[in-house]
Amino acid sequence: MNIGELARRTGCSARSIRHYDKAGLVASHRRDNGYRDFGEDAVPQVMQVARMIRRGFSLEEIATFPPCMLRQVTDSICPDALAAHRERLAEVDRQLFDLARLRERLLAVLDANTSPDEGTPHEPS
Repeated sequence: MNIGELARRTGCSARSIRHYDKAGLVASHRRDNGYRDFGEDAVPQVMQVARMIRRGFSLEEIATFPPCMLRQVTDSICPDALAAHRERLAEVDRQLFDLARLRERLLAVLDANTSPDEGTPHEPS
């Protein structure tokens, strides 16, 4: 199938599919006219790559996943990829912690520089 049909069937843009192909996450071959041609197996592969990106993984990280992660279109994680998901969750937790600390520092500075009649700067309006 051509890239337009693959895009239509997966809901991903042709541009994204080209990136996935370049990263080696979906297989294509070139027709005589130079256009990419994808097999039926590309549909679940593209859908799964898009799902992994929505979970916060980069194309480089996805490329290290075992093949089982590209064969299925499901929320289930193959056992070989559980460690990568746990590592990503730990990274998200670290980022949340760092952001919470940054938020507290900003609130402290704002509180110290806000007059009583202005109200607290962190209250929603």
